Amino acid sequence: MAPRTQRLKKLVKVQEQLTALHEMRHAMHLAASAAAKRDAEEIAAGFDAPGSLSALFPDVYNRRISDALARADEENGKASAEAAQLASATARTNIVERAYRQARRADERHMEERTLLDLIEQQQTRG
Repeated sequence: MAPRTQRLKKLVKVQEQLTALHEMRHAMHLAASAAAKRDAEEIAAGFDAPGSLSALFPDVYNRRISDALARADEENGKASAEAAQLASATARTNIVERAYRQARRADERHMEERTLLDLIEQQQTRG
């Protein structure tokens, strides 16, 4: 295998790892956003629950709900940014994979041509 093909093969592995990293980070931000939304819903449900201290501390409840919703929005923003990076990483991975396949095919053609030339040369030396 030619040095270029070997480098491209390594680069494909690195690009796949980067893509996996961005996928994982995107999923983590989506999960954090969903958890923050659940927190806001639970706090809001507790606001109207019997025996709740919401009548004594309505500002605390409202602030905690708005903080949870703000956290959810922030995580959604991070997830969107990570999705853009994921798309870029996926595109780069596809480009490198294509270049690797082309280099590998070129190496195979070169080896076949070399083998044919060697066979022709052997026949000429015999004949």
